[in-house]
Amino acid sequence: MSHSEPIECELTVIGTGMAGMAAALFSANRGVSTVQIGSTGGIIFASGFFDLMGVHPVADKQIWQNPWSGIDAVVRDIPKHPYARVKKEDIRSAFEELLFFLQNAGLSYKRQPERNSEIITALGTIKQTYCVPETMWKGVELMGKKSPCVLIDIQGLKGFSARQIAATLHPVWPNLRTARVVFPGTEHMSEVFAERMAFDLELSQPREKFARLLQPLIKDVKAVGMPAILGLYRTGEVLSALQKRIGVPVFEIPTMPPSIPGFRLQHAFEQNLRAKGVQLFLQNQVKKAHPGPDGDFVLNVGNNQVEHTIRTKCVILASGRFLGKGLRAYRKRIRETIFDLPVHQPEDRKTWHRNDFLDPRGHPVNRAGLEIDDDFRPLDSSGRPAFQTLFAAGSILAHQDWMRMKCGSGLAVASAFGAVQSFIKHSSRLKRPQYSASCNSA
Repeated sequence: MSHSEPIECELTVIGTGMAGMAAALFSANRGVSTVQIGSTGGIIFASGFFDLMGVHPVADKQIWQNPWSGIDAVVRDIPKHPYARVKKEDIRSAFEELLFFLQNAGLSYKRQPERNSEIITALGTIKQTYCVPETMWKGVELMGKKSPCVLIDIQGLKGFSARQIAATLHPVWPNLRTARVVFPGTEHMSEVFAERMAFDLELSQPREKFARLLQPLIKDVKAVGMPAILGLYRTGEVLSALQKRIGVPVFEIPTMPPSIPGFRLQHAFEQNLRAKGVQLFLQNQVKKAHPGPDGDFVLNVGNNQVEHTIRTKCVILASGRFLGKGLRAYRKRIRETIFDLPVHQPEDRKTWHRNDFLDPRGHPVNRAGLEIDDDFRPLDSSGRPAFQTLFAAGSILAHQDWMRMKCGSGLAVASAFGAVQSFIKHSSRLKRPQYSASCNSA
């Protein structure tokens, strides 16, 4: 039962993944009183890369070096894809705004504005992505040059093997060698964790000890690659200090999730959205949502029981798919969990999946989700907006397979931007963004 007075706001964002965080940022930048609700955790599984468009058609595994040309092809071939609802110049503006925010939060990103970059994954494979954390960018540059580098293994760190990465990359980057070190203070441990090392490297004494371990290993190499452990909150400072101490560039390689780059993103969003006035109700869920008397919404929010009541003029639903619990699969159908909105899905359960699990076309269920209009409003069974002031963003939207298309972050950011723009249009208020675009490009 709620024990507090109702909280009133103009916009409530449901979801704390990339789409939810981006929507809260875009609305706060426009002077909108914003509440955000959701369980933290999803974003910590992020690699730190921001994919815009990498593969289309999925069945042909066609890789796009220019993501903007890839988006053109997607819009042409899949007219109901969420990218078809947003102008390309708005997607560009959305990324400018996001990267500026992260830069001010201490997380700088690099990119080539008109093309994807090739980046190393935790398995040593190479993938195309649009924006790369600055801590990883030197790896992009040096791989292109095939420069000699040493990759560092940390004894006891599970899920990261420098030897495997070097062996996998050998055909395209032969000048790699590997070395294993024991992280200072973990000599007695059989298993070490990235979070503990990242925290320790923000302290000068452990960082100095770690630098002394690396120095004998850097003869005749141009740089050092290592797992992503260069600090949790002051990453730029840690990277700069370590490079200065050992005398060569350092670049991070993502680890298996949950990852330190994911923790950095979560912290940057949570701390700096609060500073912009966003009210965060983390580790909470919407227990019940129903229309209010004036076309608004009343949301009952809590964890095990209702703890808060929120009256909001508008909702952006960015609750994700099955893992985010925005969608739930039953024996014969898929339903949306908060407003019970109609879900676009295969007509018969037998057609949810193809016979071959690794079918290159993917599975039809991967494109299940909410149908929307051009204003990102979910549609009811008659094809009309279910509610005039309910919008949706992110992976809950239908007609996309973000994982196979390598467009997850782009889809999240673009649809969040589109939803916020539509909210402003429908609420008849328009404020200019309180930011100036300034972000790093290669």
